[in-house]
Amino acid sequence: MNTEQPEERRERQGSEEGRPIGRRVLLGTIGLGALGVVAAPTLQRGMEAFLGTVSGKDPTGLTGLLPNGGGFRYYSVAASVPHKGPADYRLSIDGLVDNPRTYTLADLRALPQTRLVKDVQCVTGWRVPGTPFEGVRLSHLLDAAGVRGTGKAIRFTCFDGAYTESLTLEQARRADVLVALRMQDKDIGHDHGGPVRLYVAPMYFYKSAKWLSGITVTDHVQPGYWERLGYDVDAWVGRSNGRSDDPTS
Repeated sequence: MNTEQPEERRERQGSEEGRPIGRRVLLGTIGLGALGVVAAPTLQRGMEAFLGTVSGKDPTGLTGLLPNGGGFRYYSVAASVPHKGPADYRLSIDGLVDNPRTYTLADLRALPQTRLVKDVQCVTGWRVPGTPFEGVRLSHLLDAAGVRGTGKAIRFTCFDGAYTESLTLEQARRADVLVALRMQDKDIGHDHGGPVRLYVAPMYFYKSAKWLSGITVTDHVQPGYWERLGYDVDAWVGRSNGRSDDPTS
């Protein structure tokens, strides 16, 4: 996952490489998640800011194993990620569409917004209940682009230059899939994948790509970053990756 997701740091090694269970075993072995840090709001914000900054400069990924009061973990598959804001952020929609377009942050904010409050579930086990996300339904952007009859899937790219994800066209048109601009009732910050990220409510969080920059309609599913290393392409919470978590949507 490209955001706070432990799905996004290559911790799998040896014979388990490329399989989700390898990362869960590693997390369990280290046991840091059991610390269960509970912080006052001010301390929590400080911890989140610290972990976000440090993890962005940590090539080992071990800082991502540290818990914080907000429940999220911070991960990136790139050594560094540029910061973008209203002046330079762009989201392109292209591929098998009749009306390719590039959106600015202001363009996206001007579109009808949908707010969802769902649990966030990581494939490695941690869960953040009742997390609000707000943004533009992906289906709205696809309808505006005019998907051609040969379009069957979506490929997502990110401005970290490394992360990719995918959905089938049917999955992408669900009402609980957003191009998200807000999270926890505030604009999405850089460490959480802002200013714009994907949010796929019913799937494990690695599908909700951070730092979203491109939406390309394709004629077949192209597995994303972690799927190429062994994660399930259809990542329904509780029905994939060998897990039985309660559904989030």
